[in-house]
Amino acid sequence: METPGSQSSLHRANLERVVRAVRMAGSLTQAEIARSTGLSAATVSNIVRELKDGGTVEVTPTSAGGRRARSVSLSGDAGIVVGVDFGHTHLRVAIGNLAHQVLAEEAEPLDVDASSAQGLDRAEQLVSRLITASGLSQDKVVGVGLGVPAPIDVETGTLGSTAILPGWAGTNPRDDLAQRLGVPVHVDNDANLGALGELVWGSGRGVADLAYIKVADGVGAGLVISGKIYRGPGGTAGEIGHITLDESGPVCRCGNRGCLETFTAARYVLPLLQSSHGADLTVERMVQLAREGDPGCRRVIGDVGRHIGSGVANLCNLINPSRMVLGGQLAEAGELVLGPIRESVARYAIPSAAHQLSVMPGALGGRAEVLGALALVLSEMGDSTLLDGALSAGSPALT
Repeated sequence: METPGSQSSLHRANLERVVRAVRMAGSLTQAEIARSTGLSAATVSNIVRELKDGGTVEVTPTSAGGRRARSVSLSGDAGIVVGVDFGHTHLRVAIGNLAHQVLAEEAEPLDVDASSAQGLDRAEQLVSRLITASGLSQDKVVGVGLGVPAPIDVETGTLGSTAILPGWAGTNPRDDLAQRLGVPVHVDNDANLGALGELVWGSGRGVADLAYIKVADGVGAGLVISGKIYRGPGGTAGEIGHITLDESGPVCRCGNRGCLETFTAARYVLPLLQSSHGADLTVERMVQLAREGDPGCRRVIGDVGRHIGSGVANLCNLINPSRMVLGGQLAEAGELVLGPIRESVARYAIPSAAHQLSVMPGALGGRAEVLGALALVLSEMGDSTLLDGALSAGSPALT
């Protein structure tokens, strides 16, 4: 039995610090582990050797600053994580290992609004199929990250708004999917997961404060403050789509008038062009035409960018992020949408906040949310099971 303050408990704490640092980063050199944990180089070297002998980590030669180094990552056999992303029109699943490597990924069309049971059935089937196709075992899954396009109470796992996802009214998708798969499930809304994905793998790397804006059938923001997702006490932080731009404007699905969403979301924007471009126009096609010089599509995308910029200006004045990352298909328009966003931010935000903000497209495209779901599991899972092999080796206590 470990006693608080004893040599063995200190050793355990140091092991956990090293494993946690590697788990969050994917891979680190031993020097980087020492810097991030505050442990001495000698202690890190001994702990890494112990974890390697126990099968918890893998060590590979690399270079850092022109010098030879050793890169430490969690063992590929230590477990796998699953990401499940529900959009309004798609389901995407990814399988990854604890070294932040994506092993398999697949997406399929799905009317998520229709029924939670149908959506979760499809998710269960796709997860099982991908695990089998990858030659992996279900019992290696240590957790699942789940994203849904609606506000989520992350404490209870229940849906926070039935107006946005009516087919899921009264459901708890976290508990439902956990029961189906038999593993822990962590849930969040899609914008938060997009922010987490870009923070770990994409345009948000190295940034402590950012706003990820996703524009699709709805509009949402994932807010990162001091390196962590900010959700608010009820899980509804970041609902930027329901900032009021015009109180006499169109009626929004939330019941208010003139929300940012009514000027920027696909369901409101595409009808502006359908008389000239046909009823089957999509955001992807609109962006393609705009890049080819179509004046109508360019005008609509520019207007959308200016409206998004108004909302981002409000965020600048409130939380002062250093970076705004635009996600969703609209980001493919590049400067056609990013330029107008910057113009509105410069016009409406406090000058010092606007000056500090960089505006850029997401690097992950439609994969941001599902990769964020993987990152959610990696950030929420505990380290105890990963240490069993190392501790059972019976190595002497280290400090």
